[in-house]
This record gives sequence, C-alpha cells and structure tokens, in this order.
Amino acid sequence: MRNLPLLKDYLAYLRVEKGLRPLTCEAYDSDLKTFAEFIEERHGVLLTAVQQDVAAFLEHLRRHGIDSRSAARKLSCLRGFYKWLLLDARIHHDPTVNIESPKAWKVLPKSLAEPEVSEMLERAQRSAEHPQARGTALRDRAILELLYAGGLRVSEVTALTTGDLALDLGRVQVRGKGDKERIVPLGRTALEALEVYLREGRPHLARIGSGSKTSAPQQDASRLFLSLRGMPLTRQWVWHLVKMANSDASPHRLRHSCATHMVEHGADLRSVQLLLGHADISTTQVYTHLALGRLKAVYRDYHPRATRQRAEADGLPTAGAAPRGGLHLVPRAKASLDLGEETTA
Repeated sequence: MRNLPLLKDYLAYLRVEKGLRPLTCEAYDSDLKTFAEFIEERHGVLLTAVQQDVAAFLEHLRRHGIDSRSAARKLSCLRGFYKWLLLDARIHHDPTVNIESPKAWKVLPKSLAEPEVSEMLERAQRSAEHPQARGTALRDRAILELLYAGGLRVSEVTALTTGDLALDLGRVQVRGKGDKERIVPLGRTALEALEVYLREGRPHLARIGSGSKTSAPQQDASRLFLSLRGMPLTRQWVWHLVKMANSDASPHRLRHSCATHMVEHGADLRSVQLLLGHADISTTQVYTHLALGRLKAVYRDYHPRATRQRAEADGLPTAGAAPRGGLHLVPRAKASLDLGEETTA
C-alpha cells in the first residue's frame, strides 16, 4: 500500500503527541486504511484526495450497509487526519471541508430502567453476602457497583489500580481517553462493595495467582480487579460478567444508565459531563433527550399554561378565572373595609 508510510507517521503523532490509547489508535488505523484502499481503487493516494473522493467514499459505505453512525465516525477520523496534514504543510486543501456528516448518526444511547439496575445489583449483593461467597462474587459485585455508580468505561475499570482508590475520601481517580485523569465520587453502596472486596476478595485472588505458574508481572500486580489466576481482567471478561448479570445490559449501557438516571433526578449537565469525562458538553446533552419523564414533570409543575390545564382537569379554580357557579358578590360594607385597610397599608 502506497499510503502506509504516511499512516505510520500519523499514528505515531496520535500516540506520542495526542496521547491516545492503543485501542483508539487501532480504530483510527482501521478507518484510514479502509479509506486508503478505496482511494487506491480510484487510482489515487491520500495526499491527493479531493472532496469528491470523500463524498464517494461515504456513498460507498451507505451502499454496503454501513450504518450512519459508523460512517460519521469514519468521517470524523478523516477530518482529524487531514487537519494534521494541513498543519504539517503536506497538503494545501482539506477534502473533508463542506462534507456533511450523515444526519441520522446521533442515535440516542440506550439505558436500563432504574428497577432493572436495582434488581441486578441486589442479586449481585445477595451472592456476595452468602456465607460461602468466594472472592469472585465479591469482585463481581464491586465491578457492577462501580460501573453504575461512577459511570466508568469498561477500559477505565480494567485499568484501575489499588492506588487509584481513595475510599476514605469517597472517590476514585480514573484515567480516561487520551490519558486524561479525572476524580469520580462514589456512593456509599459502591464504597462498601469495594471495601469488602479489598479486605476479603482481592487478597484471596492474589494469593491464588501467586501460587500459579502464570502469575501476573510486577506492573500488573497492583491492578484492582484480578482473575482467579491473579491476572488483570480483560474488557471482554467484564463485558461477559455484565451480560451474565442481565442479558439486556452491557458495561456501556450501565454508563448510559448512570447518566440518564442522574439527569432524571435533576443533575445539571455540567456535573454529568465532569463525571463521565466528556471533553465536549454537546456529548452529554444527548441525555436530556432521554430524561423526557422529568422534563414533562417540570413542565407540568412550572409552566403557567400547564398548571392551568391541570387545575381545570381537577375541577379547581385557576388564577384569574372566576369560580364555578357564577360570581360571588362581596357585601358593600365589607368591601369598603377591605379598601380602607389596603389604603392604610
């Protein structure tokens, strides 16, 4: 492939200067190689691509059944790539300019209902509190509580070390996308689950791992969540754990549930943004569309037309409206007394 040297330079830039994680770089590499192969079929290279090439690429994706969200992600990848080429003075025109992103790509994130989450966590708690509970049951409960309580990404959970916890302060330090660090507060239930796991579950798993032939390297020994062999858990394993707890759930759906439920209970978007580690608040704003129940309740409580309609439906008098059954006339003497009091007030 004629574009490989250029792609290697860009990936080095993403890793070294942008500080992106290996999995993110792999995703960018895959998307760019897909576009590079498409360009080469049109007898071109990445440096000579024009706007028509990008538009044709998006149409090619649509014809091959690629959903609009994936197509929009690939376009975003191309925008970043050509912005880098411009800054590096390798090209003089960005072919992604004025290319419209697929309109339907902003799919509302799916979340679980609060009773579903409660049932899942209560089931995990019962397993962990069983007299014969193993270290794995304590670990599994702690992971589920952490995913929901802190809204963590699955990669953030598997990367945690014991030193990232500050249970006495009720928080955990998380390394998110681009190695950006943030402090995530935790609720009482999640803190209790983590304390029990650290006290009773993790030492047992670490002891088993130390006696096995495939013990974890020194740099992995401090990982918070360990397998039965004392090795750090993988993202796939955590995904499987959540699926076993609830077939409709996933680690990312628990993250969405955390944000949605917070917004439904009145949390402001800025706080939710900081909790989730979103770089742009526009990413967080999608959760306002999910909290329609709370939005309707706020509207009914505070909008004057909504309160009037509700009062009329209940048969109650509304502000500025005459009581039912006609006008109630006030005796003249009483009226003058009221007027006198109002004048002297």
